[in-house]
Amino acid sequence: MSKTLEDLVTRRFQDVTVTEAGHINTAEFLEAAEGVVKLFATPDPPMLTKVREKSLSNPSDPTVYDTLQKIITAEAKEGDRTATQGLLWLKRGLELTAMALKRSLENQKETLSDSFTEAYNKTLKQYHGFIVKKMFGVAMMACPDRETFYKKIGGDKEGAHEQLLAWVNALQGLLNELNIFYASGAFDKGL
Repeated sequence: MSKTLEDLVTRRFQDVTVTEAGHINTAEFLEAAEGVVKLFATPDPPMLTKVREKSLSNPSDPTVYDTLQKIITAEAKEGDRTATQGLLWLKRGLELTAMALKRSLENQKETLSDSFTEAYNKTLKQYHGFIVKKMFGVAMMACPDRETFYKKIGGDKEGAHEQLLAWVNALQGLLNELNIFYASGAFDKGL
């Protein structure tokens, strides 16, 4: 029996708390981001770990790093931008994923590999050198076909397409908030 998106993710992006100021709850965002990892059955990326470590680094006052924006702001003052850089790369990877899945949902005749390659060209490619670009091309050869991937996440069930699209759109909304925040303080400069 195939699973559904709800079976694979413990928190949906649409359930991540965002304050009126646009600040994103750290623990909830990381939990939702882990869902992306589960979709593709890969180990936790190091950038997820760096942000999680920073969020847990002040146990005496858990509100110090309770939003992603607080982590970035604190690190800008401290000079150590390890979590800021980790979050930046996590954000970039999630942008690739969101763009690829949305493209795949909108272009149902396109292969998953083509959707991810097009998204890569628009998101991460600009940050990679020749060798990494070639490695991405090789990795796309191992990309599952559409039917296998969507069946894994319940794409054969009623409403699955709409659920995944809502999840992707919510992710993109969170990424937009992060992009605005990074740009507002040039927090990605030099990273």
